[in-house]
Amino acid sequence: MYTDNDLLFPPATIPHIRNSRGHDWQILVDRVKNLPEDDVENLAFCLAMIRFNGCMACETDSYRAMRGCTVCALQTLRRHKGPDSDILDIYNKALVDMQAYLVETPLHLTGEEEEEIITTRRAA
Repeated sequence: MYTDNDLLFPPATIPHIRNSRGHDWQILVDRVKNLPEDDVENLAFCLAMIRFNGCMACETDSYRAMRGCTVCALQTLRRHKGPDSDILDIYNKALVDMQAYLVETPLHLTGEEEEEIITTRRAA
């Protein structure tokens, strides 16, 4: 009954929602789906989907949760009547938020890794 039930939008769902929207959406999904789960773009994508799908309000015994994250995300994406740019804006906002969070939160990185992250964020 609870075959695909996570607390928040899982990265494993990303490839399954590729064809639910147009070309720009598919380009984003194709870029993000192969990134490591701890990559800032993957984290931002999951955060965007958590916001877009309303995952924070999902209860484990709700109809949405019982159907699973993939079905819920597909339904939410298909029901959205606006352009793909609306959803891409949510992703871009989540990316900015995630980058800001990571700048403020110390990570255990080597100096070289930290410098690369800072340089990448400044360029974005």
